[in-house]
Amino acid sequence: MTEPLRFLGPEPVARQVARSVSRRRLLAGIGVLGLGALTGCTASTQRMADSPAPDGMVENKLNLYSWGDYDDPELLDRFKDDHGLVLQVDSFGSNEEMIAKLAAARGTSGYDVVVPTGLMIPQMVEHNLLQPLDMDRIPNFSNIDPEFTGQYFDRDNTYSVCKAWGTTGFVYDTEVITRSMESWADFVDAAQNEADGRTALLEDPWEVCSIALGSQGVSLNTTDDAELEECRRIVVDELAPHIRAYLGNAATGMAQGTVSLLQAFNGDARQGMLEAGEGHTWRFVFPTPSANLWMDNWCLATGAPHPDAAHAFIDAMISPEAAIANVDYIGYPVGTRGLEEQAREAELEDLDLIFPDQEVLDRLEASEYNEGQQARVEIFGAAQARSGA
Repeated sequence: MTEPLRFLGPEPVARQVARSVSRRRLLAGIGVLGLGALTGCTASTQRMADSPAPDGMVENKLNLYSWGDYDDPELLDRFKDDHGLVLQVDSFGSNEEMIAKLAAARGTSGYDVVVPTGLMIPQMVEHNLLQPLDMDRIPNFSNIDPEFTGQYFDRDNTYSVCKAWGTTGFVYDTEVITRSMESWADFVDAAQNEADGRTALLEDPWEVCSIALGSQGVSLNTTDDAELEECRRIVVDELAPHIRAYLGNAATGMAQGTVSLLQAFNGDARQGMLEAGEGHTWRFVFPTPSANLWMDNWCLATGAPHPDAAHAFIDAMISPEAAIANVDYIGYPVGTRGLEEQAREAELEDLDLIFPDQEVLDRLEASEYNEGQQARVEIFGAAQARSGA
């Protein structure tokens, strides 16, 4: 490919086996929250050090606001020890939760590094929730594969560096569903039959609607009223009565043993399989005709009180050494050049789940925030009510 992948979607699932936080609940409720909440931010709140601290020194603290359990703890401990600082890590369950907190603080949140999905970056920049990065302080940016730079949401990487990317599919227990499953249409059918009452969906309106839209063979980002109405019928009438749970992390449902078919992010499914151990009966599917492609990003919050530590942290986390450790931990590629080759040399497990084939990548569709989103939120709410969730 000569053009960068156009990641727009909601999107780095996190490794949250011990938690039920929704990893990719990107747009749920955003129609209620709206971006109007951001208008209180003004240029006067922006703060950034004009130059790095001398001799590579950094402040004695760093505050990170990210998706739950989204980095190898050993890497975080190493960074703390190397720089002799206190690292405070807070987690959010959705982009709108993160945006609401930053907007309410108006540049005084105390957070240094935040991890939004690419879809949200233009709006966050417009409302002054992010400040520019100083790439001179992030020399490891040169290690980022060009496929993951210059994305539509930040063409010059002024505000963002790729943190991780992935896609959405489904995982099923082959002892319960013995036929081959390949498409979203297969998913809808199995949910009503072999996996009746044992199916879980993601806690995300766009993702849930993508099942129905994919089964119709239409664009997952459609704004067509007739296509969205058919989506409503499939989700609310055909799927919802058979759903056991709406989960933020498929690995949690796989471990509980109460579900046999789950909509899942690829990294979460891999984690669930690894925890299930040898001889597990789970199979993950990159479904046809399409599914979501998303990218999360390292960014600097407006008003970051520890900008030197923030830049040093981002630089450390995208180093080749840290990259391969994080891939193994979270199950998602992190955008570093030559990462797949490194992963093969390191003999990481289930590489086919971490790195989808090019044929899969070519048919994925990144999610968009458009005028059809409110309909998706309403469909999702109606589905949860029908399921009794």
